[in-house]
Amino acid sequence: MKLGSNFWSTVKKKYSIYMILVGLFIVCSLANPNFLSVNNLTNISRQLSVTTILALGATLLIISGMLDLSSGSVLALAGVFAVSTYKATGSLLLALTVGILTGIVCNVINAIMVSTFKAPPFIATLAMLTVARGVALLYTKGQNILQLGNFTELGQGSIGVIPIPIIFLIAIAILTWYLLNHTRFGRSLYAVGGNEEAAIASGINVHNVKYTAFIINGIFVGIAGVLFMSRVNAGLPNGAINYEFTALTAAIIGGTSFSGGIGTVGGTLAGAFIVGFLDNIMNLNNVDSYMQQIVRGTIIALAVIYDIRSRNRRAKATLVKAEDLGADKK
Repeated sequence: MKLGSNFWSTVKKKYSIYMILVGLFIVCSLANPNFLSVNNLTNISRQLSVTTILALGATLLIISGMLDLSSGSVLALAGVFAVSTYKATGSLLLALTVGILTGIVCNVINAIMVSTFKAPPFIATLAMLTVARGVALLYTKGQNILQLGNFTELGQGSIGVIPIPIIFLIAIAILTWYLLNHTRFGRSLYAVGGNEEAAIASGINVHNVKYTAFIINGIFVGIAGVLFMSRVNAGLPNGAINYEFTALTAAIIGGTSFSGGIGTVGGTLAGAFIVGFLDNIMNLNNVDSYMQQIVRGTIIALAVIYDIRSRNRRAKATLVKAEDLGADKK
């Protein structure tokens, strides 16, 4: 009986998020016949690509005990710089490079604030949220950049039947999974997020780990900015507002712990699709926009509560094991 109980407990712990995703997909398909249409699923995939790429970057940071509240604003800044570069040169590759470099520069500044000057990540990235958005608005004088021509190929194009944004997402997801599971950097991320003092004692260069995490996040945000502006066919300095919260929500729903040291790529992907499916079905069923905000806020609150309870359970289990080990030694 105990063996069976342990088995189902393990299954529930590891795969519950995927069960929820499948269940939600079924409910959505029954709630509106248009949900399963090819056009709708294609639109979902394109929209989800941007926020999920942000969520993967957020996952790396949260695992290491940090977070990024500026990703939506940096996305907009990277996007308008990339759009301007394309209009000036006609080169998609150069535009993408400029977008990525913009994301990296903003995140290096975040890293300097957090790792070098020891500012709390919440405060440092909140400052960048405001600054990056201000720079984007100043650069464009508050006006949208239009007439992008072939710049839309990245966000709206496809290779065969697969949308290009999905190809970017798959590549970034595989890269993130590899980093977390098969590199020293990934192991260091978990160690730093789990216990920074213990990580320092074990010889891990915490400073470098934090800088690297922010730089990788910057690369992801820059790519997301280019894909976003390409999909909407405009350089929008006010675009992607609150995308950072959507990314954080996806990561937390997917099991990434705000306390650090815990998180998976698969969980984040599932969390992102759960958020995307909910948004899509509410739009299809014409749910009031204010009600949608209430639903999103409730989801965030429930995800944080679940994370706190899970953390308390883990701490209690660790304490019990330590007490048992002490009793055995006696």
